[in-house]
Amino acid sequence: MSEAPCPGSEDIWRLVEENAGAWDIAGEIPRTVLSRLGAAGVLCAEVHKRYGGLGLGSQESGTLTARAGSLCSSVRSVMTSQGMAAWTVQRLGTADQRAVFLPQLTSGRLAAVAFSEPDAGSDLGAMTTELRFAGDAVIVDGSKTWITAAAYADLIVVIGKAGDNAAAVVVPTNAEGVTIERVPHPMGCRAAGHARVRLDGVRLPAANVLGGTGLSLPFLVTTALAYGRMSVAWGCVGILRGCLGAVTEHARSRRQFGKPIAEHQLVSRRIAELYAAEQVATAVCRHAGDCWESGSPDLVIATVLAKHVSATQAVQASASALQIMASAGASDGHVVARAYRDAKLMEIIEGSSEICQLELARHAVASGNGTARQEEAQ
Repeated sequence: MSEAPCPGSEDIWRLVEENAGAWDIAGEIPRTVLSRLGAAGVLCAEVHKRYGGLGLGSQESGTLTARAGSLCSSVRSVMTSQGMAAWTVQRLGTADQRAVFLPQLTSGRLAAVAFSEPDAGSDLGAMTTELRFAGDAVIVDGSKTWITAAAYADLIVVIGKAGDNAAAVVVPTNAEGVTIERVPHPMGCRAAGHARVRLDGVRLPAANVLGGTGLSLPFLVTTALAYGRMSVAWGCVGILRGCLGAVTEHARSRRQFGKPIAEHQLVSRRIAELYAAEQVATAVCRHAGDCWESGSPDLVIATVLAKHVSATQAVQASASALQIMASAGASDGHVVARAYRDAKLMEIIEGSSEICQLELARHAVASGNGTARQEEAQ
């Protein structure tokens, strides 16, 4: 296992580690903690230094995300949401928009990105959120659901339709017509600030629409989701590392039938499987990170693969971890209990496992036999 270099002072990460369980039970992270992480640049670590960010590459950002995920998946979820918002501004915004919005996201203000709607989850083409232009203003109407970090956000990047095209608009949460309601009692990532967002005739400057409106919905969605999927994948590596650390410590110290449970073969098998899951997830994430940094044409499919493999491994391995820990890990707030609940959500968000499988199958069919391609390359 490897841990990320963590920008910012170590005391903030110690604070996260020591309080993650309590935040999970309370369903809330103190805003002061999130603002402190934001001001340290950690919540959107890939933002360029010229905007106050850390300017990390995909690999460095990934290992940082895994470190956060090993401590608290709710904090990591906020990182993913804010990172997606910042990534969308970086990729779609004009120079002026980047100069206005990005420094806010690296100085302590919090952000989210809003895709899903009550009737538009995997089928984002069914979105009904509408942007209408009126002179130098834009009017936004719609409803978004299960928006991670929205309960904390100062700004939300809202994805909607503008006529026949798609658009992304930066919406201050204190604007008239914005209503935010927390999702009550979420199963996992309980302190990540999941919320419903209602937009009733929200009037904003047209300058808040990122890069204009001549964007296709698939392009806009892929731009933001690619970052989100990569972040979730690394977050699942963190879940696996958190489980592995807890399980190995427990298995060394817990004795049954006169010896540590680590020496019982069926327990050892589960530990081996958990270790293998962490190694596999780390490998696919590193491969995807290499694709991001090299600009490889395989970037999109490598990211889908990383998200799918890491999430499914996290679900299976956290169940094994809980089986090993038994009652010692079954209390609300315990790192393994949190992992067991949090991991399942990772198979759903940013493209469900089924959606990922469809994309992987389409890629495999379109590209032909992988072995044949490798032989041709040789």
